[in-house]
Amino acid sequence: MTRPPLPPFTEADARAKVQAAEDAWNTRDPHKVSLAYTPDSVWRNRDRFLTGRDRIRDFLTDKWKRELDYALRKELWAFGADRIAVRFQYEWHDDRERWWRSYGNELWEFDAQGLMRRREASINDVSITARERRILGPRPRDEHGVPFPLA
Repeated sequence: MTRPPLPPFTEADARAKVQAAEDAWNTRDPHKVSLAYTPDSVWRNRDRFLTGRDRIRDFLTDKWKRELDYALRKELWAFGADRIAVRFQYEWHDDRERWWRSYGNELWEFDAQGLMRRREASINDVSITARERRILGPRPRDEHGVPFPLA
């Protein structure tokens, strides 16, 4: 199974990989998203450490049960032959209708087939009001690649 674009990445490849990840995560489909990772992929997500596509799928299933109406933006920060660094923001609410904006950075490493074999994510949550929301769903196509604000 391959997941183009494949390493070694050009800048255009890296941007396409980031947009594809954003689009997939915005589906909130744990099975679909998990297929982008190697069967033995290693993750650090906040304070959680996971190994394997099945654990990743289970993690995402639980995540999207808690993080309701999740909507994400990713932006390419840097890239190398088989690595990509990303900054991201996403918004969601909990079951008590409290809204959050989560800010973070990810480091990705890919195998030769374009599957992610390693992901490290650092994430911080900031409480926001519903009126402060700015990510209202998947990114419209005409906004692909448009940078988003820091704060």
